[in-house]
Amino acid sequence: SSDEEESSYTESEESEGEDPSDRDLARIYERRIQWSVHKLAHRRRVVEELVRDLLNVSHEHFLNSFFPVLQPAIGVGSACEGWSPQEENDVVYCMLVPLKPPCGHTFHLKLDTAEEMPQKGMCVCVELVCTCPGEQLGSNTLCFLHHRKEELVRNQEPSLLETLCTGPYLDAQKTALWFQKFVTSAWEEVLQSHHYSMKVLPSTRSCKLKLKKAHRKPLLVEIIFGVQQGDSDIFLSSQPTDALVPPSTTWLETYAVAEAMFFQHISRQAPRHSCYLKCLQLCARILVGTGFSPYTLKTVVMHLLTLIPLAGWGRRDFLLRLDDVMQYLRCCVEEKRLDHFFFGNEDMPEEISLPTAFQMAQPINLFQNLVEDPDAHAKALCEANNL
Repeated sequence: SSDEEESSYTESEESEGEDPSDRDLARIYERRIQWSVHKLAHRRRVVEELVRDLLNVSHEHFLNSFFPVLQPAIGVGSACEGWSPQEENDVVYCMLVPLKPPCGHTFHLKLDTAEEMPQKGMCVCVELVCTCPGEQLGSNTLCFLHHRKEELVRNQEPSLLETLCTGPYLDAQKTALWFQKFVTSAWEEVLQSHHYSMKVLPSTRSCKLKLKKAHRKPLLVEIIFGVQQGDSDIFLSSQPTDALVPPSTTWLETYAVAEAMFFQHISRQAPRHSCYLKCLQLCARILVGTGFSPYTLKTVVMHLLTLIPLAGWGRRDFLLRLDDVMQYLRCCVEEKRLDHFFFGNEDMPEEISLPTAFQMAQPINLFQNLVEDPDAHAKALCEANNL
């Protein structure tokens, strides 16, 4: 079983580390990193299966309702990509669940210009559409626009506007609370409930779960909600940022799905035993405590993965690629420029679907603060040299 696989892997790797005097230290360190990457992948598969079963149960619960239609979840964030800056007990597996409008409704995205925000925010405007039999042949749905209110109240579930919206806009907090209540009430119907105890943790804009199995470390899962921009891999997310908790009707633009698609593209193209995840894993731990964020590191590695042929990321290239990552970061700090990966990038793989505006945009400098703040630049340069 997968549990036995994880257990046996743990024992073999731990035994290898008991007597370092007989082994090359670099090989032991590399294997430790490989174990961490392996463990993240194993737990990600467990989380994906669990969330898939949970969504299957939700489809049965909300079959005749007019809540958002929950689409298959997409694993996003570092842990689902195969690396993590956090220690094992703090790793959170983030799953984004795309939302589609239910029958009789449509979504329109509206730019939120109410206040200045460091990240693009939009409102999801919910509108009713006609479902009269002449236009929706074979549908038993009463039309919210053309049937009497008394008949709708008597024979049909309330519209999405009456449940999870504030005014005409989909409310991220109401959506999260609705899903949290569903998980609490329906957990026993999920197959994994026989193996895991589940606790819903406090959260205003997502559904955070703590899953505990006997004699195992807990699994932390965060389910966030997203609305797709057109047919692209760019979404609006219910998840706030560390620096910003927007109004409940504002959804923030996220590139997390596009990033996940990029790493899936790389995994399909790269040779077996490629070292790019190990590079990310080790560098993420090295950067802890510095002013460089995990997102800065991921951006550097994504750029290098399009600049250096994937054949050059083999196991024997591990130390060379580590040096490339640190040298690229140092050069970016010196030049006070690190381009955002998804704006105006001519090296973007064709498999990544971006809005036209992203493709035509001028590159965005993630190190703009170093241009504007000489003290921040001096500190970053010192840290880059030390690294």
